[in-house]
Amino acid sequence: MSLEVNIPEVVAEMTAAFMRYEKALTGNDVDVLDELFLNSPLTLRYGVTENLHSYDEIKAFRAGRPSAGLEREIYNTRITTYGRDFATANTEFKRKNSSKTGRQSQTWIRTPDGWRVVAAHVSLLEG
Repeated sequence: MSLEVNIPEVVAEMTAAFMRYEKALTGNDVDVLDELFLNSPLTLRYGVTENLHSYDEIKAFRAGRPSAGLEREIYNTRITTYGRDFATANTEFKRKNSSKTGRQSQTWIRTPDGWRVVAAHVSLLEG
């Protein structure tokens, strides 16, 4: 079996989905954030201070999260697609007034409804 990596049109689709997520994240558009995570008990998100083990836990976290100070600068973003239906998105970020570097990793799959995150991890590094 041959798996084609980074088919240009798939990378473009996935990059658009990732940037839609980024815009929703920094704008606290909870409806779009909820939409972009796969609605499944198997979906997970490990955050800086929380481990969320289902879509329902992720959705509840988003609903209760503070909406101030979400702006950030992203860099070293890497989108990699494997075939037409699987991708990873990794980026680093800095928030204003913080010396910490953040790291975000996401695993995405194509569904009949579009690209969805099935696993995510966010962590911070000191200075």
